[in-house]
Amino acid sequence: MFFRTWTLSVVTLVICLPSLAKDKKKITLPDFVVKAQTVMVVVNPGSEMPLNDAGENKRAQDDVEQALLKWGRFRLALSPETADLVISVRRGRMVNPAVTGGSAGNRPVTIQHPSDGQIRIGGEQGRRPDLSDPGPSSDPTLDSPNDQARVNTEVGEADDSMAIYRGGTKYPLDTSAVWRYSGHNALLPPTVNAVAQFRKAIEQAEKQQTKQKP
Repeated sequence: MFFRTWTLSVVTLVICLPSLAKDKKKITLPDFVVKAQTVMVVVNPGSEMPLNDAGENKRAQDDVEQALLKWGRFRLALSPETADLVISVRRGRMVNPAVTGGSAGNRPVTIQHPSDGQIRIGGEQGRRPDLSDPGPSSDPTLDSPNDQARVNTEVGEADDSMAIYRGGTKYPLDTSAVWRYSGHNALLPPTVNAVAQFRKAIEQAEKQQTKQKP
């Protein structure tokens, strides 16, 4: 009886594997992602500044922008309304003391010189815009007087993560991500593996579109 049960399980597994492989091939990116020309890279709003390295998410944002410029497929945008795609990034950490609240501050002017010769100069002045709807009671031009900087314990994923959202709207992060990737040190240069995986996904989608053309 034991031998018959074991044999049946193996047969069932063999039958299921081709089905899973077939379904995986059907996974593709929306057409608007493949046709996108501009992107905006932001730090995941749920990621605060860890006390042991307050600039890690800002560096991850810059590293992803550099990797995108080196790729040469996209131009960088400074507004979600003018970006075809919005890319949210977060460095991985599970439990860590972090600074929350307070003024969002200004992002300094940045000058980037990737290896392909492109130059990107940009900056933001004043309060950075919310990428999710703050609600009707919030004044988008002011920081709340009760929103003082404080130390909390942030709990999150251990792996770095990158998520792609559709741009062209004021609150892109209120929609569902169209593509996600997470992995150990996936946002670290020189490889910035999350960007490399996104590039592979786009190239695969382009190949599928080519095959479908009559």
